Amino acid sequence: MPYRAVVVGAGLAGMLAAAALSAAVDEVLVVERDDLPGGPEHRRGLPQGRHAHLLMPGGLDAMEELIPGGGVREALLAAGAHEVALGSGMLAYTTEGWLRRWRDGGPRMVTCSRALLDWVVRALVLQHCPGVRIERGRVVELAGSGSRVTGVRAVLGAEDAAPVTELAADLVVDAAGRGSRIVTWLESLGVHGIRERSIDVGLVNATRLYRTPEGAADFPLTVLQADPYGGRPGRSGMVLPIEGGRWMVSLAGTRGGEPPADAEGFLRYMLDLPHPIVGRLVSGAEPLGDVHVSRSTKNTRRYLERVRAWPEGLVVLGDAVATFNPAYGQGMAVAAIGAAGLRRELERGGPAAPGLARRVQRRAGRVVEAAWASAVGQDVWFPEVRGGRPGLADRLVTGYSRRLTGAAASSPGAARALWDVTSMRRGPGRLLRPDAVLAALAGPLLPPLAGPPLTPAERKILAELDRTSP
Repeated sequence: MPYRAVVVGAGLAGMLAAAALSAAVDEVLVVERDDLPGGPEHRRGLPQGRHAHLLMPGGLDAMEELIPGGGVREALLAAGAHEVALGSGMLAYTTEGWLRRWRDGGPRMVTCSRALLDWVVRALVLQHCPGVRIERGRVVELAGSGSRVTGVRAVLGAEDAAPVTELAADLVVDAAGRGSRIVTWLESLGVHGIRERSIDVGLVNATRLYRTPEGAADFPLTVLQADPYGGRPGRSGMVLPIEGGRWMVSLAGTRGGEPPADAEGFLRYMLDLPHPIVGRLVSGAEPLGDVHVSRSTKNTRRYLERVRAWPEGLVVLGDAVATFNPAYGQGMAVAAIGAAGLRRELERGGPAAPGLARRVQRRAGRVVEAAWASAVGQDVWFPEVRGGRPGLADRLVTGYSRRLTGAAASSPGAARALWDVTSMRRGPGRLLRPDAVLAALAGPLLPPLAGPPLTPAERKILAELDRTSP
């Protein structure tokens, strides 16, 4: 019996879901409302696409597992992406000061534009996953009932006035991202009472591209993290290498500390961050284009895995389940790990297995919950946050995590625990293993660093680029 699946959305989550499905069904139809670019170019339906994205190792592992033959890492690097070791390839300023860089570089993440990542993944899925095709169109509702979804109704083609077509499917995956209408669609089938929660710090992102200065190609990724605990608006900045010999410079500020969109204010904001290194570094680089600003940044969680009578034949993945403050670099990895969970459940019982959709949704919920707790556990401390305030549990977790971060500045054991969780290769329980707890109890073993841990060659690059000093 031939099986067919429909995926709503051809973004990263949608294409990875299609890859997961292709090994178990005969046809995967991906319905995408945007006109997809033929190369690594920005598209309208991805509001955060112009800003910094970090592909954490756990997310890359899941992508390699999903696409037959792997090759995601190699394809990205061949297209100009960079690899950065979490432990040695970054200059990181945290709420507890500068982190040291270790010879044991730790897990490696990939840095590139979101446009390049989406394009590479889409091309690999279409090349290596049989039965997957993309069709332009707009899904308007689910077909079926509250007990079983049997397909979708969609307007196919670029014209909204076209007739509605019903696309039958044995399995439907909603990967439509932040704009998903899954709650409305489920209510129309009689599935009510879906709990939703939002935590909004009013974060604004501002990003500008620069040409990587000559001789600075190996300068480490530099990140100044926002401080949620100081009672002031959070302000952060990042310089990361991307393809095409460029630096992507992304600034972010919570409500009351938003970065500006004009070039002069953009540089001034960088210099006013908790440390001026980002502004000093960028002041001598050639800008490429204007500053791009985005405000679609709140944490939103749909507790779909808690629905008592979840319909057969429906799975929701990626940002359609939860969106996170992009400062924490979790969204892409969560989407990839969720798609890998779909693949494992399909391998266990096939697309017609009773309870398949519910099991996949619960798997996805566990991954989302770990990322959600990490993001919200920090965001609730910012002033003027909307949707929540820190409780007793938040205070206990925050106290422990800050102590562990402080220890990581001088303890390889504490640093490794943080790398494991930050990379999304391990869950938060990793931070409670004996080596991590002992490191946290011991605290910092060395005095705090007075400044960024630069090598002599890196200091020379910074001095040569700095146009801010008299």
